[in-house]
Amino acid sequence: MSLYTEEKQKLKQITEKIGQQIAALEKIPRYYGNHLVEQILDDQRQKKLRDLRHAYSQLYFGRLDFEEGETNQITPLYIGKIGVEDEAENQPLIIDWRAPVASMFYSFTGKGDTASYISPDGLVEGVIHLKRNIVIRKQKLERVVDSYVRGKENMGLTDEFLLYRLSENKDHRLRDIVSTIQLEQDQIIRADRSEALIIQGVPGSGKTTVALHRLAFLLYQYRQRIRAERIVIFAPNQMFLDYISDVLPELGVGDIQQTTFRNWAMEILKSHHIELEELKTSPQAKQFDKKPPFLTQTEKWDRLRGSIDFLHYLKRAFAYYESHVVPKRGILAWDDVFLSEETIRTWFEIEYKHEPLMKRKERVFARIKRWLESAYKEIRSLDPKGLQKKEAMKRMRAYMKAWPKHNLIELYHHLLITPLPSSDLDIDLSIIRQNINLKVLDCADLAPLVYLHTQLYGVDQTQLFDHIVIDEAQDFSPLQVAVLQEYCPSGSFTILGDILQNIFGGQGIRHWNEFQSLFPIQKVRFYQLQRSYRSTTEIIQFANQVIDPYRGEIERAIPVFRSGDPVQCFQMNSFQEIMTWVQDAFSQGSHTVAVVTPTEMRAKEAYRMLMNAELKPNLITSQQDQYLGGLSVAPIYLVKGMEFDAVILLDVDDQFYPENEQCAKLLFVGCTRALHRLSLAYQKEISPLVPQG
Repeated sequence: MSLYTEEKQKLKQITEKIGQQIAALEKIPRYYGNHLVEQILDDQRQKKLRDLRHAYSQLYFGRLDFEEGETNQITPLYIGKIGVEDEAENQPLIIDWRAPVASMFYSFTGKGDTASYISPDGLVEGVIHLKRNIVIRKQKLERVVDSYVRGKENMGLTDEFLLYRLSENKDHRLRDIVSTIQLEQDQIIRADRSEALIIQGVPGSGKTTVALHRLAFLLYQYRQRIRAERIVIFAPNQMFLDYISDVLPELGVGDIQQTTFRNWAMEILKSHHIELEELKTSPQAKQFDKKPPFLTQTEKWDRLRGSIDFLHYLKRAFAYYESHVVPKRGILAWDDVFLSEETIRTWFEIEYKHEPLMKRKERVFARIKRWLESAYKEIRSLDPKGLQKKEAMKRMRAYMKAWPKHNLIELYHHLLITPLPSSDLDIDLSIIRQNINLKVLDCADLAPLVYLHTQLYGVDQTQLFDHIVIDEAQDFSPLQVAVLQEYCPSGSFTILGDILQNIFGGQGIRHWNEFQSLFPIQKVRFYQLQRSYRSTTEIIQFANQVIDPYRGEIERAIPVFRSGDPVQCFQMNSFQEIMTWVQDAFSQGSHTVAVVTPTEMRAKEAYRMLMNAELKPNLITSQQDQYLGGLSVAPIYLVKGMEFDAVILLDVDDQFYPENEQCAKLLFVGCTRALHRLSLAYQKEISPLVPQG
């Protein structure tokens, strides 16, 4: 019997059994009554029905024949996105890819035949007899590839199957990779929940997808300890969130929060009615449209506000402010009845020191009132008209008014302009003095403001997270991560990005140790993903040459050997050449095509010309929150994290891409968006960053 025939018969058996389970559940009427037990049972049936329908539509992608110990019993295990039980046989029909036993499908490489996994009962060892990759679409078997058969030479077909999947053209959404997870990716996905993972990944290494699969794994493995609604994904913008929006539902995961740091911080701070400087274009657009990027005075101010030195400065300034909160006087109720400053200060600074400032202030005021009521009981009979009490209450209110009443914004400015008696902090105070007088808040102020909010009011327990994912983290500041740590007591983070894609001069980090130093050394683990699964070998080699002079300690991207067309560089004489290039890309099978420009202004010009040619382009701007696929036109700084079948970069001239680090990073980002085809067009003199020959 051929492999195909064998698997076709098995597919028929499994689909029939799942179909029977679905039909049986569909016959049971929904319960809409008030009986709690019946409601719970109905909810369980509906969840099972959803899972079965999901499994029926996705089924499985792999088979592993495993012999446990020395039992001489070989068990075929079919691995899929959703686990399904054979209720009649009380045996698994499909093993969930997140199950411990399924880990062998990803970790087994064919070097030797032994394998093991850690079950709830401990280590299980055995022998692998077969590893098989299977492609099923709409309940139809399309492809069967054996990547390992015991007793035969290593067949080396794992890479062949991977290349087959990678060569497929993409639609306009990021998709799951459960059928092609590689060993180095699987190690990250299955890492312990208590650790903070920091992942440096080259373009196309699957960083984002791995992080999303890790969430699915954590919710499966630690379902009693982690709740989906207490997980959050931070992404650079709403359009990126839209781009990745299909992955988690494909993995059967819902209810995970997805947001940007700006939106999250504004929600935390909503009671303070903060207004940010709103720009018609994003800060990034403003930066790149003016001139070739360099670190301006404003960007130095941005970098300072995101630094840990700035956090330490705020801590010192806030502590100094706290030490002067209690007025330097006590309260005289009436003759010989006096509440001293020392007593009040003891309450505030010692007895309530673990409370946030506003809570301490509230408790001190309540205690003063109780003290006054208690003292008045002793003289009530001597004050029948309550005159002494009225006078005492008046003095008490006057005392309370003497406490500072800064709102959050006023306090922030106060802390920055008030000199500290002494400071050994490594911080350039001149930058603060030059910028604080602007009295304008922008996104770089949000992390410091959230920090001060927590010092004033504490952290709302309903806003805590069990796990935090930060994507494109090279654009996050250390202060942003430090603030998020206050909202994730477990310290469970997945932080991912690429230092070589930090294209915003005043934002982000230059080294991952800026984040690593924020976590206990035993609770943080660093990973590098060097293999690029996105682009052809020709594109990766070209992009590597662009960034090589500026890569520092970051390793080169290693392409999965998938050859394609050479990267094309040409001088553009008219925009008609670009229109022809776009039409050729679609005619050659591309589903997603991107025309990428150095600035938003140039993107709008290209968009108008493509629109006039009736090519139906979609313009990607900083205000956009949805990615539509097809033909996209975008400034280069907005395509980070995305991928397209074919990409053409316009205006790759020395005017827009002079020879400096930030422009090299921009060009590196643009080149690595392409899966199969990449072209660069210039008008006068090609950028010196472009590899020659």
